[in-house]
Amino acid sequence: MRKIRTYHQVEHDTGSGILEQVLEQRARIARRLASVRAIVAVLSGKGGVGKSAVTANLAAALAQRGARVGALDADLNGPSLGRMLGVSGQRLGDGESGVVPAAGAAGVRVVSMELLQDAADAPLRWRGPSGDAFVWQGLAEAGTLREFFSDIAWGDLDVLLVDVPPGTDRIARLLDLVRPHVALLVTTPAEIARFVVAKSARLLREAGLDGIGIVANMTGRLETGAADGARALADETGIAIWADIPFDARLAVCTDRGEPWVLASPDAPASRAFDALAERLLNTLPAGSP
Repeated sequence: MRKIRTYHQVEHDTGSGILEQVLEQRARIARRLASVRAIVAVLSGKGGVGKSAVTANLAAALAQRGARVGALDADLNGPSLGRMLGVSGQRLGDGESGVVPAAGAAGVRVVSMELLQDAADAPLRWRGPSGDAFVWQGLAEAGTLREFFSDIAWGDLDVLLVDVPPGTDRIARLLDLVRPHVALLVTTPAEIARFVVAKSARLLREAGLDGIGIVANMTGRLETGAADGARALADETGIAIWADIPFDARLAVCTDRGEPWVLASPDAPASRAFDALAERLLNTLPAGSP
């Protein structure tokens, strides 16, 4: 059985045989994802908007509604989704058909680079000639993401959530590998978030993606009279706001310790907003089973 590379194998890979690997993995990705009803990308382009917390709570809300859910953390250098879904300290398992995800909160199947590294591991570093680090890191990230799609035994899923790290280049890499059924653009009321996320919206539109929704996160934090970046983004792009998640400091604290807020306090306003988002998302999925 083929095994996913370890964290240190990724770090030392110089990119040899990339073309052959890409072609082989593309074919495996198509076969593997045939058992996934819908891929949903949770992205922003901007850091600090609470995207991973949104992914974790949405995953738990979907699972609570009976959906079969997988959650993939595409961030190699700052993975946090595994911790938020309560799988820190676990390792990916071996199965007859591939690498087995960790079992997280509410039964969500979780894959993250965190499960392939030790706590003391530093961010990925290039060990080759100087000046090539940027190119190498892009290759390493793209290669590892291909492995996560092609070599993980996800099983039959209704939804595979992909938590995409900041940067429009990361969004472009994802789109080069798979075409999400839905892309959720996470933003906050801040104007700087609107400015950056608007670029991601344009990228998705240029790629021909139709299923795009805005998740307005941490709303209610602005002082009276301040601009609302999420509403401005919706007006600018014509993309509908699918969810309005009110700010609640307890959400971050609870989710950070591995218990999504939707499970810890299901009647809280933010939890109800996540449940409504889960319902809306499920209603947009392709008919039938994977």
